[in-house]
Amino acid sequence: MKLIRAVTLSIGDLEKPVATPYDLGRILYGLYKHKSYRGEPIASLQKDRPDSADLGRITRELLDLGVIEPPRQFPGSTYTLLGKQPESPEDAACSIDPFCYLSHLSAMSFHGLTDRIPSSLHFSRPAPADWKVAAEHFMKAELGDDFPDYVEAGMPTLRKYTFDRLGQTRLQWFHSKHLGAFKKLTNRQLRVSTIGRTFLDMLRNPELCGGMSHVLRVFDENALRYLRLITDEVDRHGKGIDKVRAGYLLQERLGVNDNATINSWAEFVQRGGSRKLDPSAEYIPEWSDRWCISLNLPEATS
Repeated sequence: MKLIRAVTLSIGDLEKPVATPYDLGRILYGLYKHKSYRGEPIASLQKDRPDSADLGRITRELLDLGVIEPPRQFPGSTYTLLGKQPESPEDAACSIDPFCYLSHLSAMSFHGLTDRIPSSLHFSRPAPADWKVAAEHFMKAELGDDFPDYVEAGMPTLRKYTFDRLGQTRLQWFHSKHLGAFKKLTNRQLRVSTIGRTFLDMLRNPELCGGMSHVLRVFDENALRYLRLITDEVDRHGKGIDKVRAGYLLQERLGVNDNATINSWAEFVQRGGSRKLDPSAEYIPEWSDRWCISLNLPEATS
């Protein structure tokens, strides 16, 4: 078997529609190392590992053959694959960045929590330093003990792409210190924050979720249906202020008074402070006595 055929078949094995130089580099490195594809020997491979020149040559051949196509609506140095087109811009973004996921208002729309149609796609991903650490862990998991040799050979590593548009679709990025709770859709690249995490994000960043007035309406209409998912997520991953906000909304606004998890959040109450229900709005001297939080939105007391 010729090397270019082995690379082409290996690209066909990728479960995503957009490939990066790292994807191509990892494929080529594995073929040089094993000198076979699914047990069939590859002819004329003398070296035990490729270098950047080998990857450049193979990439040009793949482009000439139409196996991969240069980016059009995607960031530079990414490639669409023959016979594979992204189902949506969301799938494309998740193919390009292995740590991003649909979040905030876009996740609310995906889960059917809002009737608003976002004008742009909202994605979350780790902060730059954390993204770099996650990338190294990811590559070590894929390459195993070969990771140091792969890097020494000058092969491309995972890189964080900065792009705010895919075709006609605008993207908004939110950088989080911690990788959020998300799920991956079956047979797609799309990742989306879980329902519980989506409600937690509403409490933390209502300005990314249609504003606090809209968040209140979403809680009013949907929170009781997903109560267990919300309380589990807030209890495990929420900070004290998140628990206080959720406690007020679920207990005083929605009347959930017999929930042990919600009752336990009362330990995070801080009396005499200036905590606010809406983190982006001004403080007003009207508050919840139990949760000691400013109800700084007219709708909060309705």
